[in-house]
Amino acid sequence: MGLISGSLGNATEIELEKVEKAVTPILVPGEQLQKAFGLVRDLIVLSNKRLILIDKQGVTGKKAEFLSIPYRNIHRFAMETAGHTDLDSELKVWLSGLPEPMTMQFKRGKGIYEIYRLLSTYVLG
Repeated sequence: MGLISGSLGNATEIELEKVEKAVTPILVPGEQLQKAFGLVRDLIVLSNKRLILIDKQGVTGKKAEFLSIPYRNIHRFAMETAGHTDLDSELKVWLSGLPEPMTMQFKRGKGIYEIYRLLSTYVLG
């Protein structure tokens, strides 16, 4: 999947109502959406059970690949906040079995603290 093979680009928070239609068919009983972020056409969705990466493909974007990452497979994660000259924040997530982290960039003040808090809540249990 192209999403985890390097940087994910600048993510911006989007309303859950805009992703519910795409994600609801894959949710398990008791699973609830918490936050969603858009990356051009792709999506990062956090539920109370997993991290879901949606890679929209093709010209129309109707074809999509869904990558589910259970929180138990996240080894560690790190946050780098934006500075005066650096306008973007960065979140790195290390997964079991992969030597390099998944890297997600967020625009300044656009939810990196919220996503970090949610990861902390679900990964640390």
